Amino acid sequence: MSARYSALRTALRAAGIMLVFTLVFTAMMASTYRFTRPAIEASMQEAQMRLIDEVLAPGSYDNELLEDLVRIGPTPALGLDDGGRIWRARLGNQPVALIVETATTDGYAGRIAMVVAINTNGLLSGVRVTAHKETPGLGDYIDPKKDRRKDMPWIGQFSIASWKDVNTAEWALRKDGGSFGYRTGATISARAVVGAVGRATAWASARQDDLFSAPAGSTLGVQP
Repeated sequence: MSARYSALRTALRAAGIMLVFTLVFTAMMASTYRFTRPAIEASMQEAQMRLIDEVLAPGSYDNELLEDLVRIGPTPALGLDDGGRIWRARLGNQPVALIVETATTDGYAGRIAMVVAINTNGLLSGVRVTAHKETPGLGDYIDPKKDRRKDMPWIGQFSIASWKDVNTAEWALRKDGGSFGYRTGATISARAVVGAVGRATAWASARQDDLFSAPAGSTLGVQP
C-alpha cells in the first residue's frame, strides 16, 4: 500500500510540475505576442501598402486606403471560395479606384492569386500576382519579380487595358485572337491571368457604386 501511495504521489507531483510549466510557458507566449503584435501588424500594413503602390499611383488618392476596406464573401466570379478584400481609393471624397483581390485555378501549376486596380472610368492602373506555383524560368514571368524582362515586364501591359475591351474577343492572348501578349512556350499561365483580370474588371466595374457606398470595414455576403 505504501509503494502504491508513493507512486501515486510521485505521479501527482510530476503532473503538477507539468501543469505549472505549461501555465508559465503559455503566459510567456501570450506576453511575447502582446508585445510583438503591434510590430507584426505594422509590418503587414507596410507590405500591403507596397503592393498597392505597385498597382495604383500614391498621388492619385488622399484617403487612408488600408482603412477604407470592405470584405466580400465567397465570390465565384473572382475565384474566391473563402471571400476576399477590396480597398477603395478616393480623392477629395470622390471615388477613384478599386483594388480587388482575385484568383484563378487555371494556371499550369494550379491557383494564381492577384490584385487588380481598376479606375472608376474602367481603365486598369495595374495588376500584380501575389501567389503562384508556375514553373520557374518558364511560366513565372507573370510575376514581375521573376520576369527577366525588367525593362518591360509582361504584367505591365494591363496598365493600358480598358473596360471597353472586357466584353470583346480582344480580351485574350494574341495567340487566341486577342490583344494581350505572351511569352513563347508558356501560354497557359498568361492565359489564366488574362482571363482572371478580365473577369475581375467586369465584376468590379458593374458593382462599383455598391462597393464604394458600403460602410468601411463591412462584409458583403456571398457574391455572384
